Amino acid sequence: MGETEHTDLYRVLGATSGDSVQHIKHKYQQLALQYHPDRFRGDTPEEADAALKKFLEIDAAWRILKDQASRRQYDLKLRAQELTQDWPVDRTVGLEDMSWDEDNGAFAHSCRCGGAFSMSEEEMKMAHEEEEEEAAEGGGAGRDGGLL
Repeated sequence: MGETEHTDLYRVLGATSGDSVQHIKHKYQQLALQYHPDRFRGDTPEEADAALKKFLEIDAAWRILKDQASRRQYDLKLRAQELTQDWPVDRTVGLEDMSWDEDNGAFAHSCRCGGAFSMSEEEMKMAHEEEEEEAAEGGGAGRDGGLL
């Protein structure tokens, strides 16, 4: 189960954690029919291998999510991961989402939890410089105006 620990099983099946078992089963059946090795006809062996991998991933997700006990355990593990991660759970906040706080001399954004995220001009400059360095090292352009 090593790979499934890092894969969102709901996303694999095109479902959400709030979906009923019947809904998830329907999604599973649709995807299983689409990627089943006996039905999938790829143009190349690579396509067939990719479809087989996808089918095995779909089947592994269904095996966990179809059973109430294993699904509950998986949901608890997901929740624990969300609570310990270092980035926002809900979404990424960009500069366009923030407003200028004149009093503090920083851009600010209120969180739905009641807290706030702020970034001073100095922090913005440092983030921008780091982004430019990463782009120069990687040879590509930095994130499109994103600071976070």
